[in-house]
Amino acid sequence: MEEVASPPDLLEATPRYRIDRTVTDRELVFAFAGSTSGGLFAGALERAVPAHSSWDPSGYAADLFLERFVREQLAPESGQGQFGALAHLYKALAAPPDDGQTIALRRAILHELTQAPALVLALQTLHKKLLLLRNLFEGTGGKLDIGRRQIEILTAFRDTMLHLRAFSGASSPLQRLGQHAERAMASEGFSSLAALLSYEEESATLDFRVRLGADGRVRRLDVTRVAEAEQNIFWNPPLRRFLAKIELMLRGFRFGEGEVMARLLDAVFEGVRAEFPALVQMLGDVEFYLAALAFKKRAEQAGLEVCLPEFVSSQTPRVLTGLFNPLLLGQNKAPVPCALSTDRHDTTLLITGPNSGGKTRLLQAVGLAQLLAQGGVFVPARATKMSLASGLLVSLIQETSADQPEGRLGMELMRIRSLFERLPVGAIVILDELCSGTNPSEGEEIFELVVRMLARLRPQAYITTHFLEFAARLAQSGHIAELRYLQVALGPDAEPTYQFEPGVAKTSLAGQAAKRLGVTGDQLLSLIDQKLVSARAAG
Repeated sequence: MEEVASPPDLLEATPRYRIDRTVTDRELVFAFAGSTSGGLFAGALERAVPAHSSWDPSGYAADLFLERFVREQLAPESGQGQFGALAHLYKALAAPPDDGQTIALRRAILHELTQAPALVLALQTLHKKLLLLRNLFEGTGGKLDIGRRQIEILTAFRDTMLHLRAFSGASSPLQRLGQHAERAMASEGFSSLAALLSYEEESATLDFRVRLGADGRVRRLDVTRVAEAEQNIFWNPPLRRFLAKIELMLRGFRFGEGEVMARLLDAVFEGVRAEFPALVQMLGDVEFYLAALAFKKRAEQAGLEVCLPEFVSSQTPRVLTGLFNPLLLGQNKAPVPCALSTDRHDTTLLITGPNSGGKTRLLQAVGLAQLLAQGGVFVPARATKMSLASGLLVSLIQETSADQPEGRLGMELMRIRSLFERLPVGAIVILDELCSGTNPSEGEEIFELVVRMLARLRPQAYITTHFLEFAARLAQSGHIAELRYLQVALGPDAEPTYQFEPGVAKTSLAGQAAKRLGVTGDQLLSLIDQKLVSARAAG
């Protein structure tokens, strides 16, 4: 069996086919022959096997609204085309690779792209060429007859390979694209393809002289020179072509020139067929980096910055400067960046403050930052020092449902049990409103138990709580060494600033929240009076 060359993989350190190459190759052959193949590229990419990851997206994707983040913040802007496989992009980001070399490869490519606008333009152009190839294979490139469509496919393939040479001078693994093109173009199959397309595009050059009358109409057209492409391997002299036809007719063969061209096209495609599956996978790879660049651009348009994080050891302080929640990009109010730091990885940060003070948004920002960092892409912060984690588990407060098997306390206990069942050692754990809705005395007891047991797994834990007095007692006693405390910073008018500072909040500002939401005594009394007046008028 002929050995298949590795693809120019841009997502993993060791190049491999993540798509099913055999199935994709078969579908491409059928599509080239004219069979229906809608969704060929997207289907192959959706079934692709991502890089090996020990992270389980079911533990964080929903609470981080990851699908929405991919759809709204990573897709290209209007007017810049559409991605061919958002599902592939989601899978690539949802489960970050365990391999440090793969993370480094992605970071190196993104770093070079931020330093070389010409390479960004080349990548965007490559994306357009791959989408054109996809449209031709899937029959969305216009109503062409089979022969014309096959020529267009081969032409698009040739042009894509020629364009890939623009990456030959890259210093990052983007150079894999150029190396792939040089290898493919050196093959006999590509030489035959180039010759056939050259002959098809310019089998002869015709010079002529046109005579016009006073009324501007053509009076005479004289051909002055005809030059056929004699150097092309597919060229035959006119006499030889005529004699060949006579000979074939005398032998009893009957076929048209179109059938001959069809056989030529099949033969040429077969010569380069092995190169096509790599281009299907390449589409997904290219969209991964264009998505990261689109996120960077959206942040900059909102006056925010993103960065490639600096990875430090687990014993080094973790610092995130200018951290923002990317889920808020594109909304009427831009995200407010904040600063966050812990003295080492295995700490538990207890966050307190009023409702609507930004606590939940902070938790989402931390989770997305860790996920994107370990995926090898930009994080939503101006500068960061982060350590790699063994996993991520996010549990934001859940709404009550009619079919839940337990009451609020039971559901909270089930959430805690699930947490310890799924949490690996050294992971990031994010809990919103731990023990919310439980009896305060019981809730505090369970809360302290959870914090103590978490410390044994050495996680980086972020926990919000409404037990302010209990949190203050824990801070004052200092008997849980791993605990750190962070509170929502308030402005002069006691309104949340969406910044955070060390300490425990002294009030939840329930009165201000009630006033903002229309639930003070005066506001409710006014509402009731209006209803009574309306009732009297109706009666």
